[in-house]
Amino acid sequence: MRRIQRATGLTATVLAGVLFAAGCSSGSGGKKSEESADAASAGKATTPRMTVAMVTHAAPGDTFWDLIRKGAQAAAAKDNIKLIYSSDPSAGNQANLVQNAIDQKVDGIALTAAKPDAMKDVVAKATAAGIPVVGFNSGLDNWKQLGMLEYFGQDENIAGQAFGERLNQLGAKHALCVVQEQGQVALEARCAGLKKGFSGKTDNLYVNGTDMPSVKSTITAKLTQDPSIDEVVTLGAPIALTAVQSLTDAGSKAKLATFDLNKDLVKAVQDGTVQFAVDQQPYLQGYLAVDSLWLYRTNGNFSGGGTAPVLTGPAFITKENADSVAAFAAKGTR
Repeated sequence: MRRIQRATGLTATVLAGVLFAAGCSSGSGGKKSEESADAASAGKATTPRMTVAMVTHAAPGDTFWDLIRKGAQAAAAKDNIKLIYSSDPSAGNQANLVQNAIDQKVDGIALTAAKPDAMKDVVAKATAAGIPVVGFNSGLDNWKQLGMLEYFGQDENIAGQAFGERLNQLGAKHALCVVQEQGQVALEARCAGLKKGFSGKTDNLYVNGTDMPSVKSTITAKLTQDPSIDEVVTLGAPIALTAVQSLTDAGSKAKLATFDLNKDLVKAVQDGTVQFAVDQQPYLQGYLAVDSLWLYRTNGNFSGGGTAPVLTGPAFITKENADSVAAFAAKGTR
């Protein structure tokens, strides 16, 4: 079922709920800042040039963030925005990148709050400097108390519950939820929601998402140690594709499902290697975050009235509907 929420001044976005039509992590990033360049655009605004900084907690090699970034670049190209993108998986370093954006006197900041406490002081500084800040992807439970104007993303707890309920329908009994970054609020919320919605047993397994050989060996060891695990739940596409190898190495009969997409993951769903994936539409998150700052600057708009988040998922991608998103995934926008 698809439910649509219209936010003031923005195109319709998908509300949280169990979505069965085709439409929380996987990105390239690191500390390097780059300006947007070649993004597709449907026309270009004639409003005055403005500068927006996007600061994320992306880990190097995580392809999820490529989708966020492409959406942000598309909005920037359309809105006559100079986009400065930077990222760092360290919360302290991410806060420093936000401070750098404040020092550059940008016109707006879009950021992820995977570790909300680390963002508290810099968001307050940005606000004091008259720079509007919007949140996206991580920090749904904290964006208002941090003083952000708006939030775009998925309710990860609800998504986790929906995931667990789907596992119930598939007859799973013992799920292993693989967390690639301990303490990251969105990832922890996914596993917490899974445990709430799933009627079977749920174990959490923490791995180092920046070290794929270690991820593979850790999952393999757990599956070998506990053959009662019949479902592996990963929280990002690269982790899922690595877990496929772990299942083979362990000789496990467990099934695999995941959060988040990339083009290789969609292929894995199509061929049945992965049962299903939950899509939070990262391209849409990046697009809306940047576009919202343009709307605020040029027309004073607040998505969600400044009190409610704009939700972009969850949507279940299964073997039955994966073909409908495969073309978009192949070009790197889903």
